[in-house]
Amino acid sequence: MTLAERARRIDLLAAAAETVEGCRRCAIGATRTHSVYGEGDPCADLMLVGEGPGETEDRLGRPFVGRAGQLLERMLAAIGLAREDVYICNTVKCRPTQSGPSGPRNRAPDPSEMANCRSYLDAQIATVRPRAILALGAPAAKTFLGADFAISRMRGRWYEGPLGIALMATFHPAYVLRQTGGEMTAVKRLVWADLKAVRAKLDEPPPQRESTPEQAALFPS
Repeated sequence: MTLAERARRIDLLAAAAETVEGCRRCAIGATRTHSVYGEGDPCADLMLVGEGPGETEDRLGRPFVGRAGQLLERMLAAIGLAREDVYICNTVKCRPTQSGPSGPRNRAPDPSEMANCRSYLDAQIATVRPRAILALGAPAAKTFLGADFAISRMRGRWYEGPLGIALMATFHPAYVLRQTGGEMTAVKRLVWADLKAVRAKLDEPPPQRESTPEQAALFPS
């Protein structure tokens, strides 16, 4: 990857983040503190896509920086990756909330919110062009694979994602944290199997580009 191409991608992502900051397509655009566009290596081989920002992400304007983010970083480290080696984003760029007894509570994004944000997500994927996408949680998986996707039965498999990119779904780190005892152990084992599959995919040799035959000179000397 040339420095010029890296700079081009950085500029594209920065411009898109500014557009998202001013977006008010959904009601959550008016209730969030900050938009959370995404961050990481613009030339990353792996893109991680969650469902939406939570309270900490909304406050800081960064994806996966709460407890789930800390677990995600440990998950990445287990397969030899640092946070800065990947690109991290969400299906929606503003925090979806619902009323609770102590104030706004997180909720999963609804289909209309994901549809409104889909063009932003597609642009991120087209700019970064990762070799693999890991969807974290059912809402993220469904945005790529349809409403009938059942993460408990269909996680851990490779699917064809946007632009033909290999895509897998696994459990969201926040879901893992909500488990206890033997259930947590079982879920961690499944996530670890998925992470090892991702590592194996990234270790595959990149596909060779077909060489273009050299065109004969129109006016040979």
